Amino acid sequence: MFRPKFPTMPQPTGLTTPPAVIHPTTITPGIPVPPPAPVVPASSRPVVQLTPGTALALVGAGTAVVLVLGAVLVSLLLAVAITGASVAVCAVVLRSLLASDAKRR
Repeated sequence: MFRPKFPTMPQPTGLTTPPAVIHPTTITPGIPVPPPAPVVPASSRPVVQLTPGTALALVGAGTAVVLVLGAVLVSLLLAVAITGASVAVCAVVLRSLLASDAKRR
């Protein structure tokens, strides 16, 4: 009762193809050919040269981006903190109103 019963594999019916016959072949070594030398294509882009003025401009632009992103993130954090504090004050006021209303009855 507790022994599993495995199904028997049925035999294939219909047309079957005979197995393919494999004929041995001989391998003849050829003359090794050296790989071709890699060809470096000419660059069509202009070469960028940094002068002291452009390097200073890049540093200034990077500093400005960092300062602006920092100000935006700090203002978002401050907005979340102010919202959380106002919700907490509202909860305290509502709790005291409900508690005083329950004492009157």
